[in-house]
Amino acid sequence: MIRRGMKVAALVAVLALPAAAMAGNGKPVNGGSKNPLTMAVIGDTPYGAEQIERFPDLVDDVNGDPKVRLVLHLGDVKNGSSPCTDERLELSRDLYDTFKDPFVLTPGDNDWTDCHRPAAGGYLPTERLDAVRDIFYPQPGRTLGGRSKRVLTQADQPGFGDFVENQLWMQSQVAFSAVHVVGSRNDLAPWFGGDETDEQRELRLEEYESRLAADLAWLDRTFATAEQEDARGVVVAMQADTFQGSDEGFEEILDRLTELAGEFDGPVLLLQGDSHEYLVDRPLPGAPNLTRIVVEGETADEWLRLRIDPRGEQLFTWTREQL
Repeated sequence: MIRRGMKVAALVAVLALPAAAMAGNGKPVNGGSKNPLTMAVIGDTPYGAEQIERFPDLVDDVNGDPKVRLVLHLGDVKNGSSPCTDERLELSRDLYDTFKDPFVLTPGDNDWTDCHRPAAGGYLPTERLDAVRDIFYPQPGRTLGGRSKRVLTQADQPGFGDFVENQLWMQSQVAFSAVHVVGSRNDLAPWFGGDETDEQRELRLEEYESRLAADLAWLDRTFATAEQEDARGVVVAMQADTFQGSDEGFEEILDRLTELAGEFDGPVLLLQGDSHEYLVDRPLPGAPNLTRIVVEGETADEWLRLRIDPRGEQLFTWTREQL
């Protein structure tokens, strides 16, 4: 009964959206569009000075493809050993703004969770999370990139005003959702090498619980939108490789995703980064319609071309593009 109530609440939230947000070209949710869409998917980049130097070549390669209409980054805007300063985060943001198409980012653990590490500056992670939200989501509901795109943001959902990074849009009869799920056990890994204080531990667990509640609600809303708009498919993007080792920190996310995807009458694509090695599998037995892609990371020499064709025999097709 609780799960059914949550689904109904999510559907009501979708139905309550203003009409201007639900239809029309350029709107966050355009359920009527049947035009194919090609997008570039990257993650865990740029890492270190060499990749920063090479990143403009990657941007040029994507910008030079006339079919690409959107760029999706699966988190980790830097490596784990570089300082988590505003200046370093802003450097990545400035690089991302050189993409001519809309640029969507879901945060990674290197961007805030792991900033307690000495090499990263010994920051309090929640303070860096605030910085990530300020720097990469300056206009909630608007993407970065040369051609900004309107998206739905969870910050507009009552009770979730901080979660500007959870974003949702629909085009080409597919619902796309960026969900803030990160490595380091989704922030369950202790801060400061395990030397965190009781106060810091309480803060960490509070952050985890509040974001988990937001993420579960956002997954519900994503699939409710897909059902309401008769979507042919769903794409869910997150940073964490939720199948690498222990599922601690990810179990509830995976259970909800299994349930929602398994009940959805269409293909579901789960895009992840974090572990850096390209992989395609079907990791959820309870949702055989879900395919997962882990993009190649820690590189500025490769991107994933993802094509969505509502009229094609296969809704989702993809190829690895190497410079």
